[in-house]
Amino acid sequence: MKNNLLFLILLLCFTSCAKKQTLNHLTKQEQKQGWELLFDGKTTNGWRTYGKDDISGWKVIDGVLYNSGKGSDHGGDIITMKEYDNFELYIEWRIDSKSNSGIFYHVNDKVENAIYKTAPEYQLLDDKGWPTKLNASQYTGANYAMNPPTGAEVRPLHEFNNSRIIVNGPHVEHWLNGVKVVDYELWSESWEQNVKDCKWSKYPNYGRFKKGHIGLQDHGGSTRFRNIKIRRL
Repeated sequence: MKNNLLFLILLLCFTSCAKKQTLNHLTKQEQKQGWELLFDGKTTNGWRTYGKDDISGWKVIDGVLYNSGKGSDHGGDIITMKEYDNFELYIEWRIDSKSNSGIFYHVNDKVENAIYKTAPEYQLLDDKGWPTKLNASQYTGANYAMNPPTGAEVRPLHEFNNSRIIVNGPHVEHWLNGVKVVDYELWSESWEQNVKDCKWSKYPNYGRFKKGHIGLQDHGGSTRFRNIKIRRL
């Protein structure tokens, strides 16, 4: 009995250590497929604040990247140093109660003072705990203010979710926890109509760039990220 108990304890310790070792790590197969890490699990290297050369407010704890939790419309959103056109992005995230964040792509910080004025956003939100009524295109996984998600299932707040964004030419897909929840065609007739009918009609640079930075939002409340990786298509 004692031997069985000792074996179980050792097995649990080994499993826990193995899980920690896989965080922010690329397998040999992923490396062959062209994946690159956007977060090394230790530093904020490779990122900077939108519109600035440095980064502030964000911190790394135990292999997880935390936003400041104090963001606003012109807060501490961060973007990658590198730019990407066609890509597949994978990211794991966990959001706190009543918090709001997002993932952006094709960001251009040279023409506008706020990240959302140029870049489409994959919405992240505490859907169930949000204190006000939401529009369909404000739920997690949405192309924010444009395309509502279908079949999106967000995990409990204490668990990490995983998301994928695939951009290949004009075609874009949003995936949440293994399910494709949104797809759309940039600059198509329906896309242009959506822009005209929503808040983005006020921003002529919204969604017009075919290449740009990846961005993470510090909009309000705490959000944490890990296992951020990308491969060019």
